[in-house]
Amino acid sequence: MSAFDRKTTEPGYVNRNRQTVVRATDLPGNDHNQRIYELRCGNCGHVYGANGSDIFQRLCPRCQDGRQGLALES
Repeated sequence: MSAFDRKTTEPGYVNRNRQTVVRATDLPGNDHNQRIYELRCGNCGHVYGANGSDIFQRLCPRCQDGRQGLALES
């Protein structure tokens, strides 16, 4: 199974913008019934948090002008 064939919230999933899911956290997201997932940018290596519902379309906040990531610590 390639990284592109995984579920969008599964560790190892890579979206079309080269953002990889590292892990799920137990932290609540800021969207309805979401939790925060740790993502890593395939271009610059930046690590940040995102709602599970946003993973498929996320852009890196550091090198792709994406929205600021969510906190990975409470």
